[in-house]
Amino acid sequence: MAGREVFSSTASNPLGRPRGIWSALHIDPILLFLLVALIFCGLFVLYSGADRNIDVVKAQGLRFGIAFVVMLVFAQLDPSVFRRWAPWLYGLGIVGLVAVMFVGIGAKGAQRWLALPGLPRFQPSELMKLVVPMMAAWYLSRYFLPPKLSRVGVGLVIVLLPMLLIVKQPDLGTALLVGMAGLFVVFFAGMSWKLISAFVVMVSVAAPVMWFFGMREYQKQRVLTLLDPQSDPLGAGWNIIQSKTAIGSGGFDGKGWLQGTQSHLEFLPESHTDFIMAVLAEEFGFVGIVILLSVYFLIILRCLYISVTAQDSFSRLVAAALTMTFFIYVFVNMGMVSGLLPVVGVPLPLISYGGTSIVTLMAAFGILMSIHTHRRMITA
Repeated sequence: MAGREVFSSTASNPLGRPRGIWSALHIDPILLFLLVALIFCGLFVLYSGADRNIDVVKAQGLRFGIAFVVMLVFAQLDPSVFRRWAPWLYGLGIVGLVAVMFVGIGAKGAQRWLALPGLPRFQPSELMKLVVPMMAAWYLSRYFLPPKLSRVGVGLVIVLLPMLLIVKQPDLGTALLVGMAGLFVVFFAGMSWKLISAFVVMVSVAAPVMWFFGMREYQKQRVLTLLDPQSDPLGAGWNIIQSKTAIGSGGFDGKGWLQGTQSHLEFLPESHTDFIMAVLAEEFGFVGIVILLSVYFLIILRCLYISVTAQDSFSRLVAAALTMTFFIYVFVNMGMVSGLLPVVGVPLPLISYGGTSIVTLMAAFGILMSIHTHRRMITA
């Protein structure tokens, strides 16, 4: 039909070529290869970071297996499914976060988990890392972009409500990731620089208020430790000092696999979780860090390509937000391990030992693959 765009019914075959196995599975092979390379690198380093505990590596491998299944399932769903379900999942997530405040399970001074009958305990806040950007994109994509000021305001409320509930748990690291995921959607929707400047001014004005009335003592201590870790070298500053020592001692090409002294002599805390990058830096040096950063860069580059080539506003906003959230994971973890940012408990994605965060990340990559492989052929 001349003058009109017509979408073909073969969603996974945008160029009209014969379907291959990757198209049939709705998997992007380039992104899959990069993720597999990163995961094997993570297991390799984890064995050393966990002090040669093979059981930790096996447990991590099992979690990756579960996460891959989740990624594959999400990749099969058409992006329209995520759009339809976004409000319902957002509402469910808010209910879960409120429930955590009253009947949540606590550990190490934090109350973050729910345990439903017949199900393992889980963190509703992890769900919000995916749901908040989808909900913000669902709302903003319903109108012409860039959004009006009133709609930007509603978008910010959508983001800030779960973020504040997560801060109350307290879980500053997850709150940061959830908030940034939603704010990226608002930004990519076309938020003007005037509004961005106004928002920065508001945050700057609110910072002193948060310091005196909104932050707990241990959170204040993390900021003070960042500014001067030597003020308490055997206490609050221990983690950062030992981490920076491990990174610096690795030199150009490192001490060799399993030869790191900081982790194996138990100077470096959380060597298989939050501070695993220091283990990698000590054993593989500058070369190892460059290789790791190159893999991360290629993953982010591929995901940005997927977001740019998405065919509707909702998909573009969600893909871009999830990509930049992955970047924030990397940036915050490397920043805190190297002493450039406060320690906020953000793991190094697909490298640090963990469970829920791995599944959440792989689910996000499943959504990205869904957006890329369900593109429809457009004919004039």
